[in-house]
Amino acid sequence: MTDDGWQRSYEDGKRAFEKGDFAKALELFNRVLDVKDGFADVHNMVGIIHHSSNRMEQAVESFQRALDINPRYTEALLNLAVALNEMGEYDKADSVYELAKEAGSGEPGTYLDPFVKGKLANMHAELGAIYKSLGINEEAVHEYRKALSLRPDFVDIKTQLGVVFRDMKDYSRAAKLLEEAANINPRYTPARIQLGLTYYLMGEKERAKAEWLKVLHEDPDHRLANMYLNLLKERQ
Repeated sequence: MTDDGWQRSYEDGKRAFEKGDFAKALELFNRVLDVKDGFADVHNMVGIIHHSSNRMEQAVESFQRALDINPRYTEALLNLAVALNEMGEYDKADSVYELAKEAGSGEPGTYLDPFVKGKLANMHAELGAIYKSLGINEEAVHEYRKALSLRPDFVDIKTQLGVVFRDMKDYSRAAKLLEEAANINPRYTPARIQLGLTYYLMGEKERAKAEWLKVLHEDPDHRLANMYLNLLKERQ
């Protein structure tokens, strides 16, 4: 399933859940969990759906999975306590209820599910792009770093931050970020294109050539890679 596919299933599943269409919600959430298992809220909602159909063991399993991801998820703790109580597991239910009270009275947790993190990261990245377009590079760096603190695996944002550092003439930092992006996703060609440009500006022409050739290995007709390689030949 593509990123757009599971995100759509996630949103549609939440809407179905809120409308009480639990059969549809469960089908959509199972699609999400097949590719993205780290959503505590999805596991919690799946637990509620199982509980509503008296599938107590499955409900407990889902609530517990939500708590494995976020141990301070108060709603899941309370739901687990209710399910255990209905199964006659009174001692376990009391223990979980005490944990729920402790979680509810403490400092707010910092857990965010990956989907929400991704949305926030992209918002910071969009703001970073605006600052970059205005030439306010320090603020662009600040926003891109905020984005990466939420989703360090977003190679497009890591690439954009690398480009900003290159614009600031901080070539070593730019190269490091672009190398990381290329290592995370070797087939993400924008990272390799920008890494090649960075190497070129650092005077490391052979390393630049190697990166652009890697792009052409994946896409022989890549316009920018061919253009930069031709430029390199002309200047040798």
